[in-house]
Amino acid sequence: MEYLEFELPIKELEDQLQKCKIIGEESDVDVSETCTQIEKKLLAAKKDIYKKLTPWQRVQLSRHPDRPYTLDYIRAICGDSFLELHGDRSFKDDKAMIGGLGKIGDQSFMFIGQQKGFNTKTRQYRNFGMANPEGYRKALRLMKSAEKFGIPVVTILDTPGAYPGLEAEERGQGEAIARNILEMTRLKVPIITVVIGEGASGGALGIGVGDKVMMLENTWYSVISPESCSSILWRSWEFKEQAAEALKLTASDMKKLKLVDEIIKEPSGGAHRDREKTFKLVSNAIVKSFEEFKNLSPEDLVTQRMDKYAQMGVFKG
Repeated sequence: MEYLEFELPIKELEDQLQKCKIIGEESDVDVSETCTQIEKKLLAAKKDIYKKLTPWQRVQLSRHPDRPYTLDYIRAICGDSFLELHGDRSFKDDKAMIGGLGKIGDQSFMFIGQQKGFNTKTRQYRNFGMANPEGYRKALRLMKSAEKFGIPVVTILDTPGAYPGLEAEERGQGEAIARNILEMTRLKVPIITVVIGEGASGGALGIGVGDKVMMLENTWYSVISPESCSSILWRSWEFKEQAAEALKLTASDMKKLKLVDEIIKEPSGGAHRDREKTFKLVSNAIVKSFEEFKNLSPEDLVTQRMDKYAQMGVFKG
C-alpha cells in the first residue's frame, strides 16, 4: 500500500500495530492491550485526517496509484458478461478509451470509459488515459449502437484530459469532443455517468453528458487541472493547492453548484482501501439511477436531459 504525504501519520500507526502483532505471535508476551490502544489511535487518526481533506488532497487521492480504474469497475460489476468492442470504423482502435456490453443482473448496459495504466508499460499502452479523436468516435459509435437496440449507456470518467498532441488536433480532436456532446444530449436511451478519478477538461466532458451524473467522494471534475491552472495564473506549479481551492472542483462543490446529481460515498481512506465495497456502491448507484429513467419515453428522456443542462449556471438577462 502506498501512502500520500498527508497519510504518513496513519502509516506510522499501522506499522506500529503490525510490529505489535508480530511481537505477540513470536513471544509469550501479552500485547493485546497495547494493540487495542494503537488501534484506537489509528481509528482516531483516520477519522481526523479524512474528515477535513483539502481540495488538493482529494485531487491526490483521485490519482492514487492503487485506486481502481475503469476496467476494474467493469470486470467487478459485470463479471464474465463483459464483451469489449473495438475501433471507430474510421482510423484505429484507441486503447485509452474502452467500451463494450455488460450485464448487471439481467439488465444489459453499454459501458464506455477512459482507461489508465497501472505501471509504466500499461500507461504507455493506454496513453495515460488520454484519448485521441478516434477514441471519442469509438465512444459515439458504441452509444449509437446502444441507442439502436435500446440499451442504456454507462460512461465512466477518469482522465487527465484529451490527448493534446499535434496529430490529435490534425485529426479533429475538438470536433470529435463537440460532436459527442451534441449527440449525447439527444441520445434516446438513458445515460448514467460516474466520475471515478480525474474528470479533466473536455476530455472528460466528451463522454460526460448524462441524465444522472455521479461522482465518487474523492474525485474531481473541472475545466482544467490545478497544476495547469497554477501555471497559467501564477506562471508556476507551486500554487496548485490555491488553484484547487479556487476551482471548486471537488464532488461537494460540484453538487452544491448543481453540476452533478449525486455523490457516491467512498470507504474511509479512499476507494483503494476497500475495492470490493466501492465496486458494490457504484453498481448499486448505477442500478438505482437506471430505475429512475427506464420507464421514460425517448422524447421525455431527451427533453428532461436538455432542460437539466439548460438550467446550469447563473446568468442575468
